[in-house]
Amino acid sequence: MKNLKYWLAVALLSPASYSFAQYQQDALRFSQTQPSGTARSLGVGGANVAVGADIGNLVTNPAGLGLFQRSEISFTPGVGIGNTSSQAFGNTTTDARNSLHIASLGVAFTNRRPDNDNNPWRGGTLALGLNRINDFNQSFRFRGVPQLNSDLFSYLGRNPLEKELTVLDDLAYEAFVTERDNQGTYIPSDYDNTGPLTQDQTITTTGSQTQFDIGYGANYRDRLYLGGAIGIINTRFSSTNTLTATDPTSVDATEGTSFGSLTYREIQETRGTGINARVGALYRLNDAVRLGASIQTPTFSTLSDTYSASLNAVYDKPITVENRTYTTGTATTEPGVFDLDYTLTSSFRASGGAAIVVGKHGFLSGDVEYVNYGQIRLANDDTNNSTGSVNDHDFTDDNDAVRSLYQSTVNLRLGGELRYDIFRFRAGFARYGDPYKDSSRDRSQTYYTGGVGLRQKNFYLDLAGVYGTAKRYYNPYTLSNPQDTPEVVVDTNRFTTTLTAGFLF
Repeated sequence: MKNLKYWLAVALLSPASYSFAQYQQDALRFSQTQPSGTARSLGVGGANVAVGADIGNLVTNPAGLGLFQRSEISFTPGVGIGNTSSQAFGNTTTDARNSLHIASLGVAFTNRRPDNDNNPWRGGTLALGLNRINDFNQSFRFRGVPQLNSDLFSYLGRNPLEKELTVLDDLAYEAFVTERDNQGTYIPSDYDNTGPLTQDQTITTTGSQTQFDIGYGANYRDRLYLGGAIGIINTRFSSTNTLTATDPTSVDATEGTSFGSLTYREIQETRGTGINARVGALYRLNDAVRLGASIQTPTFSTLSDTYSASLNAVYDKPITVENRTYTTGTATTEPGVFDLDYTLTSSFRASGGAAIVVGKHGFLSGDVEYVNYGQIRLANDDTNNSTGSVNDHDFTDDNDAVRSLYQSTVNLRLGGELRYDIFRFRAGFARYGDPYKDSSRDRSQTYYTGGVGLRQKNFYLDLAGVYGTAKRYYNPYTLSNPQDTPEVVVDTNRFTTTLTAGFLF
C-alpha cells in the first residue's frame, strides 16, 4: 500500500500526456466549425446559403457572390466573453476567458453587365475573404477531494500505470516522488498519516482557425447563380493543463508526512495549415423564393504538435536522497523529444438552404448542413523530418477510435431580417448536432443571435451578438473500472459581439 496518495495524484495528471495522447480528440476539435462571417451573417444565425450578397458566402455557398450588385469591402472585429461552470467531486467552480479578434475581412469585385446587354451571363463577382471559423479560447477549472473506495486504493497501489505513463514516471522519479531515501523507503511513505489529497486543476486553451478564401460567383439571367471557392485554413491551438495535488495534513517538520504537494503542468501547441474547396448553386424560383446548395471537399491539413511537461514536488520535511537533502523536487521534459508532425483529413460537408424574400421588407432563411465526423482520418506526415520530430506514430488506434466514437450529424440554422427604411433588424438560431455516438450525453451546441444594421448608399454598419451554449464531459483520469472513473461536467457559454463596417464602390 505504499505511496497510494501519490498514485492518486499522478493518475489525475493523465488527460493530455503525450505518451498516450488521444489524437481523436484533436481530430474532432480541428474539424468542427462555429457560426462565422460578417455581422449581417452572424445576426441571422449564419443562415445565408440561399440569401447571397455577403462575404460570408465564401464559407457557406460561393454561388451567393453572384448576387452582389456593386463592389464592396468590409471589416469585422469582434470581442468574445466566455464563461464556464464545472461540477466535480461535489463542488461547482467557475472560470472565464475573453478574446479580441478579427471575425471577418473581405473584398468583393463585382462586374455587372448593363441592363440593355442581351448576354445571358449578367456578370459575376470575384471575392477574397478572411473568416474566423473556430474559436478555441476557453478556460475551465475544478477543485475537490476525490472519493475513492478500497478497490481503487488497491488498484493504484499496484502501480498499473507504469507501462503507460512513461513520461510521468520519469518526471516523478526525477522530482524524487518515486525515489527512495537513504533508508530504502519511498519518499511519500507514511500513507496512514497522509490525508485525502485536494485536487485543483485548470485547463486553458487559446487559438483559432482562420480560413482565407478566394471565390467567384456568376449570374445567369438573374435567375441561376453558380460559384466556387478555395479555402486555406490556418490553425493555431495551445493548451495548458495545470494540476495541483495537496496533502492537507500537518506540515510540522517533525510530525508531517514527507509528501506535501505536487504541481504538474502540460503544454501542447499545435500549428498547421489546410486546404479545401467548395462549389455551390443558388436558384431564384421567383422574386420571393430562393433555393441554395453547396458541397465542400474534405479539408486536408498538415499539423505539428509540440508537447512539454514539468513536475514540481514540495515536501513537508526535508528528504535525503543519495546523501543530499532536499525540500523540493523539479523535473521537466527534454525540448523537442515529443514533437510530432501529422496530417488530418476531415469529412466533406453538404449544405442546403431556402430563403423567402418579402419584397423590400426583409427575408426569412433556413439552412441544413450535413457532416460525418466518423470519416475523419489521421496519418503521419513524412514531409517534415526536423530534428526531434517523431514521424512514426501509429494512428491505427486513433482512427479506430474516431470510427467508434463519432457519427454523422446535422447542423440547423434559421434567421431573418426586417427592414425599415435605412435600418435593419435581425435574429437567428443555430443548433450544431452532437458528433458523438453516445446518446447518454448531449454535446450539441446551441446559438442564439441578433443584430441591427444601418445602410446608406455607399456605406453600411452592422452589429451582431451571438450567445452560444454547450456541455463538455471531461474525465481527469481513467481507471480500469469505468464506474470509478470520475467525470467533470463543464457548462460553457460564450457571448460574441461583432461590428462590420462596409464600403461600396
